[in-house]
Amino acid sequence: MNERYKRKEALALRYDQERDDAPEIIAKGKGLIAEEILARADDYDVPIYEDPALMELMSELNINERIPEDLYQAVAEIFAFIYQLDKNY
Repeated sequence: MNERYKRKEALALRYDQERDDAPEIIAKGKGLIAEEILARADDYDVPIYEDPALMELMSELNINERIPEDLYQAVAEIFAFIYQLDKNY
């Protein structure tokens, strides 16, 4: 499928190091719902990380589901990316 017409996908993660054992999916969607997730992230200055391969893996997970151990490394890279953004502000 042409990238220009590919339907958007997005998900949002939450992780509180003191409360959570692992990051958790708190929102997930395609098309208009994905656009709304991205718009809300933008409204609240939440960093957006794009990785189609990781999105494909994580799209099989459900809302309120914790990230499985085999994806910890990839998710850790996302949090490192966010940490670097925060540090540079």
